[in-house]
Amino acid sequence: MTALVIGANGYLGSHVTRQLVAAGQDVRVMVRDGANTVGIDDLAVTRFVGDIWNSAVLREAMTGCDVVYYCVVDTRGWLRDPAPLFRTNVDGTRNVLDVAVEPEIAAGLRKFVFTSSYVTVGRKRGRVATEADVIADPATLTPYVRSRVQAENLVMEYARERGLPAVAMCVSTTYGAGDWGRTPHGAIIAGAAFGKLPFVMSGIELEAVGIDDAAAALLLAADKGRAGERYLISEKMISNGEVVRIAAEAAGVPAPSRSVPLALSYAMAALGSVKAKLTGTDERMSLGSLRLMRAEAPVDCSKARRELGWQPRPVEESIREAARFWVGLRDAKRRRSA
Repeated sequence: MTALVIGANGYLGSHVTRQLVAAGQDVRVMVRDGANTVGIDDLAVTRFVGDIWNSAVLREAMTGCDVVYYCVVDTRGWLRDPAPLFRTNVDGTRNVLDVAVEPEIAAGLRKFVFTSSYVTVGRKRGRVATEADVIADPATLTPYVRSRVQAENLVMEYARERGLPAVAMCVSTTYGAGDWGRTPHGAIIAGAAFGKLPFVMSGIELEAVGIDDAAAALLLAADKGRAGERYLISEKMISNGEVVRIAAEAAGVPAPSRSVPLALSYAMAALGSVKAKLTGTDERMSLGSLRLMRAEAPVDCSKARRELGWQPRPVEESIREAARFWVGLRDAKRRRSA
């Protein structure tokens, strides 16, 4: 098997790459010029340097591939100007898809595994959502979620109308080691592990999955996924407070004793939104970002378990691994300084 991972330097992409190499596949990776590739630098892979708008590099990298794993996404849901989200998540995806359906590439392409998000599934409080649930009114979505929905719809359109053998993997919040880019959810783990979180935001629950288990699901989808289908990839719903408690315990430090009620979180988010509007800055704590965290309801991942044979570990194990990863980095830095 010859596999290409586009966005191999990212959190999920690097774990997909590592599992492909461990499985003995012929692995190609495509990364942006100047990208931080520490997560894959020790691997024997064929590297292509270019971004998702460089059709020539895309064409060279894809030619002769059996499977393409697409792991590129702009997750900055807090941006005041959402244009970059749509440029990367929608327009960039379209450019990659156009190359993937070119006759010379399509002739040998067995599967196109697209990294989507569970936010594209229609969820309502009080019920469990499945892949069959669609979002009724996209106009109510935040720009970030809207860009993810449009990107997934685009991939499914190419599968229906242009014969692309694509599957969409609707991955939830990922935890685990190897978060070299320090994702926002990884930063919470780091803060808990270092004993630096002043408080915990109460009333926040997220669907979550271990990063290794999410990567394993993508590999299984390349083998067993049905083209034109989407698969929810999550292990369970877990509260923000429980994530912080597990991480602190794994690092051997006390968990934060203070919690912020949801009403206060909304007040802080409103202030962040006002500041962003007045100063023209991007504020991570905004009504949009809090709304994304609050738009939660359980999802049913039995389709992935049934059709792909996916068997994730308890996400608590991955949270502990994440905490130990951050502690290990801190200790290594201290040793170098000494």
